[in-house]
Amino acid sequence: MTKARPEAEGQSDEAEEGPDGGWGWVLVGALFVSTSLVFGLMRSLGIFFVEFVQYFDESAQAISWISSTGLAAQQFFSPLGAALCNAYDTRLVVMTGGCLAGLGLILASQATCLTHLYLTMGLIAGLGWGLVFTPMVATVMAHFTRRRTLALGLAFSSIGLSSFAFNPLFQLLIEKYAWRGALLILGGLSLNIVPCGALIRPQQRSKAAKKIASESKPSHVSLLQRVSSHLELSLLFERPYITYTLAITLLNVGYFVPYFHLVAHSRQAGFSEYQAAFIMSAAGATDILGRVVSGWFSDLGHFRLIHLLSAWTTLAGVFIMLLPVSSLSGSYSALMLISLLYGFCSGALTSLVFAVVPMIVGVERVMGGLGLLQLIESGAGLLGAPLSGFLKDVTGNYIASFIMAGSFPILGTLTMATLPHYFSCKDPPAPQRESPDDKEKSSHPELEQMNSLPSDTSH
Repeated sequence: MTKARPEAEGQSDEAEEGPDGGWGWVLVGALFVSTSLVFGLMRSLGIFFVEFVQYFDESAQAISWISSTGLAAQQFFSPLGAALCNAYDTRLVVMTGGCLAGLGLILASQATCLTHLYLTMGLIAGLGWGLVFTPMVATVMAHFTRRRTLALGLAFSSIGLSSFAFNPLFQLLIEKYAWRGALLILGGLSLNIVPCGALIRPQQRSKAAKKIASESKPSHVSLLQRVSSHLELSLLFERPYITYTLAITLLNVGYFVPYFHLVAHSRQAGFSEYQAAFIMSAAGATDILGRVVSGWFSDLGHFRLIHLLSAWTTLAGVFIMLLPVSSLSGSYSALMLISLLYGFCSGALTSLVFAVVPMIVGVERVMGGLGLLQLIESGAGLLGAPLSGFLKDVTGNYIASFIMAGSFPILGTLTMATLPHYFSCKDPPAPQRESPDDKEKSSHPELEQMNSLPSDTSH
């Protein structure tokens, strides 16, 4: 009986390190479906943009707040999802998020004013998306080590695949059932996230969280300690994490603008509804290719992940700036080419954004690190589309909007260049979580030295 416990602990530790296979590939499939119903659906909401402008007779800026509110809510509530997973069961949290996402879209189909859409498509659906995405990503990352980027690339390829399929599908649903019927169908489709969450197996909590829970006292200090542990608030005092989060926040300001306004820009340039929708679908196709190729190439180890992320981010910013320029001559093929290149680069950088996080915070703090990252960048997601819509209302076209959006990813690359050891050819060792026992030892160095004296003298 005494030997069985170390073996069980060794197996749990091995599972935490990641077996690069087994049930992890099942979870990759679950993440594949759930991300398509979160970000794939979110990217395709631009099809509803024109319908909302015509139905509610509001400005582009006011309509842009619908999608921006949903994106910001998803990111804002990500730390809540991470904390609930650290404290309770990840499976239950994800399944609850799927129910909220479906409920938000179903209620949105009955909206009579923009405020209703802000609350349903924005707040309620965004809350559900926040409880789904970060826990699913962290669960998959915990099951892989060597092939982590490839696993994320394969799972995130569903975003491009769903963008390719959803844009014509949503256009068809709007024509057959109007925008209310289309949203009702999307709400039912989003409920498929629930069985994806049911595939998550219960995981053991970290040793630090267990000790904090076992030593809980009915005091405010103990409560704050538990909240801080579940949210991983100590990361906010670490310079590498803050620098990286700022870089991704700048990237996020302009990243989603083409998905919200490229269809409307194409319509304004004189192309038909289906031509405009097909541009987004084509960009979604190269997005798929970019995610898989980037994941495969990154795991070869020829270059550091942070350097590859910087390269893809810079290229994505450049191609966003070129999107309106290519359509000035009225050339559909030029606009299509730039959209294809943007789709590839935007897909290539996505899995790297998450794969770099364990190298900065360590594998044990990935759940909290991802949650706080999503929270901090939520303001950027809230700012990007309305700022783009404001520039369109002022100038009358989307040229200034896309130039503004493309400049922010380039600023993000410059910010990443200030990370410690950025110009080194090798990755620095990943930081490890300091356990409560280590903290006690470090706070009492005299006791640690006294305890070591008998062993030194006997030696």
